[in-house]
Amino acid sequence: MKKLRKDIQIIFQDPFSSLNPRKTVYDTISGPLKYHNIIPNATRADIELRVLELMETVGLAERLINAYPHELDGGRRQRIGIARALAVEPKFIVCDEPVSALDVSIQAQILNLLKEIQRDRGLTFIFITHDLSVVNHFSNDILVMYLGKEVERAPAEELFANPMHPYTKALLSAILVPEADVEFERVILRGEISSPLDPPDECRFVKRCNFYSEDECVVGMPPLIEIAPNHMVACHRVKSYKDVLHPAD
Repeated sequence: MKKLRKDIQIIFQDPFSSLNPRKTVYDTISGPLKYHNIIPNATRADIELRVLELMETVGLAERLINAYPHELDGGRRQRIGIARALAVEPKFIVCDEPVSALDVSIQAQILNLLKEIQRDRGLTFIFITHDLSVVNHFSNDILVMYLGKEVERAPAEELFANPMHPYTKALLSAILVPEADVEFERVILRGEISSPLDPPDECRFVKRCNFYSEDECVVGMPPLIEIAPNHMVACHRVKSYKDVLHPAD
């Protein structure tokens, strides 16, 4: 049987369903260690010591080593998932909405933990999320997709300062600003989402775009073009920073 790769790991969205309810914290974290033989000729004591080290790394108390998932809250369960991913010393970790199922108060703790791990271990993360405020806190580069197609890509600071694609503008306008005296314009998307099963040869976003142009937007999928260094946009109506989108009449 072909072994699973250990250099790429994933942290799942739901910290409850992604854990086996019949396995303790020790069982869950030690499983990858044993499967990939991370510690050759390891004794039970060697594996337990490594599990405790990983638990300390992610902020889990030693007393929880024999606890089951149902005995823990969402934040602690997600920490188990992070420790399991770190157990095989990966180079690349996919974070699939890792905080969306957690309380807001816990989200910041998990994000700070991931950022600390990224800094200390030099890991590469790909963060999949619909919350761009989370992305801004965590990422160096951002890629925005709509119905399976890349619509914009840029360094994080650049994307937030100069969003060019209509979908990116709408996502950014949905971020809540925690200040009562700050005014911002909310972009409201209308229309129906196109079917991803057999989409027509036109811009995927055309049916919801406030800048729809009958002459341009239905003449095939817009190519991804570079409008500034490392800033890519897929929009028929955007060719450079000089192009200013105007709502359709």
